[in-house]
Amino acid sequence: MSLINERIDFATIADTFLVHGSFQSPAFLDGHLAAALGLIDIDATGWLEEVCAALGVEQPRDPQSAETLLQWRQQSLAALSAAELDYEPLLPDEMFSLAERAEGLRQWCMGFLEDVNNTETEVQERWSQELREAIGDLAALAELEIDLEDSSENENDLFALTEHARMAAMLLYTEQHPGMPQVEKPQQTH
Repeated sequence: MSLINERIDFATIADTFLVHGSFQSPAFLDGHLAAALGLIDIDATGWLEEVCAALGVEQPRDPQSAETLLQWRQQSLAALSAAELDYEPLLPDEMFSLAERAEGLRQWCMGFLEDVNNTETEVQERWSQELREAIGDLAALAELEIDLEDSSENENDLFALTEHARMAAMLLYTEQHPGMPQVEKPQQTH
């Protein structure tokens, strides 16, 4: 079964982790992936090595698992570099409680920040004020102990926080890759 045209979701990656004996959430590694693609353009081989190390295995268990993990990277890279700016963090969906989804977002932020915080100071000093503020906000979010009750107000808050994380990832990518994506600017009228 080829996953090339299928969108990889949280459950698919979580299931792949389970096949490897890991109960960890993919959210942390997805945050790490978003930052690594923005900062160092992690290649497919490097990504597989990092995921396997995180799962405590030497290599993917089978070709389908390897394909899934590589498609995860490719999907994130394509979304971060697309003109549509449609990158979405890989987080638990509506099948999970609001508290579990909030914890997934917190873990995503922690993974993202792990890479960002290890970036050379000279590189960080070139970042826009907007990006630095977004990263600061994610750092505050990563520190929170989130236990949300299911409610429409909390759902809206979580959506806004997730959108903030999404924008931080895209900002990092676009600032580290000038001209990528090629976002069309509105035509000015005279």
